[in-house]
Amino acid sequence: MKVIADFHVHSKYARASSPNMDLEHISGAMETKGIGLMATGDFLHPKWFSEIKSKTTEENGILDFKGKKFILSTEVCLVFDNPEKPGKSAKIHVLILTNSLRSAEMMYDVVSKRGSLDTDGRPLLMMSGSELIELISSVDKDAVFIPAHIWTPWFSVFGSKFGVNRLEDAFPDRQEKIVAMETGLSSDPEMNWMISALDKFALVSNSDAHSAEKIGREANVFELQELSFSSIINALRTREGFVKTYEFYPQEGKYFNDGHRECGINLDPEEARKMGNKCPVCKKSMTLGVLHRVIDLADRKRGEKPQKPVPFQHIIPLPSIISKALGKTEKTKPVNEAYNRLISYFGNEFNVFEAGEKELRLAIDENIANAIMAVNRGEISWSPGHDGVFGEFSFGEIKKAKMKTLNDF
Repeated sequence: MKVIADFHVHSKYARASSPNMDLEHISGAMETKGIGLMATGDFLHPKWFSEIKSKTTEENGILDFKGKKFILSTEVCLVFDNPEKPGKSAKIHVLILTNSLRSAEMMYDVVSKRGSLDTDGRPLLMMSGSELIELISSVDKDAVFIPAHIWTPWFSVFGSKFGVNRLEDAFPDRQEKIVAMETGLSSDPEMNWMISALDKFALVSNSDAHSAEKIGREANVFELQELSFSSIINALRTREGFVKTYEFYPQEGKYFNDGHRECGINLDPEEARKMGNKCPVCKKSMTLGVLHRVIDLADRKRGEKPQKPVPFQHIIPLPSIISKALGKTEKTKPVNEAYNRLISYFGNEFNVFEAGEKELRLAIDENIANAIMAVNRGEISWSPGHDGVFGEFSFGEIKKAKMKTLNDF
């Protein structure tokens, strides 16, 4: 069976999350997007866990809510002494997956002694990655761990602000419990293939959604004999049955390029290095983006691949494509009508991206069909994301005002 999975979302109890991040709204969005397995998110939060437990049934490590399938998942923020920078802290986010409500309850009991779990869906814990794995494994030997959005400048294992250069410095041992690395919105597998140390881990892509509309903006595709916790984890460990990932174009992510949002500075790594990584306007340090960090740690050239890599497909959220094609903002009636027409015709969003040219032209007007095909072929231009600002795409030349370069100073 084909299963499209999103392992990283947040509930309505997480900071900056929409009140629609409950099981009812998430399930409705799963139908529209075409997602077959969705993370619960935030299972360490007591109120959210109570809702999950009271509203779902459990079988083979998978939860069922009115026919929609969920996997128990949560994200934690770890803070510990950075071994590479004496006197400084490392701050990283890690996903935890578990196979039963009972295991999740036992995790709450041990983790609640190390940090407050009821103030945020993503709790802050003062411990290293290895300490987390040891603590969680003491009550659930089957739990698995995925470092989250591993290149984001803030709160990631390789981030330019609070990360490390070597995975061993965040997880000195117990790495056998790490089944995958999450690429994040600002990187794709091709960028991660430049670091050979990541070859032993599967590369997963998830939405990290804080609202129901954003689930599935990145996702993972599996072909499985059965849907179970063990079959999913086995596919991640062996890559057998792991078909591909759906990826943001990394330029769309908020931290692809280097930059300084307050001064309107958006530079690629080469330009930033010429500036000494300082903002040419205010002279403060710029936020170094994902591309910069990948290049710094790379031991392969762009385009080189590990053995038997899992394929990937770039996508852009369908409302954004329609909006660009029609020259209308996303919340307008024409965009909404075109979106609903495509969903009605193909059944869900992911089916739209798998459709052929003939099908698209039968389903929707020519401009929108051409736009979707252009996205699938990569025939688009970007003003890349930087310093917390999402990138913007176009189907023609980028307007020069969108991005400043050295020639502007």
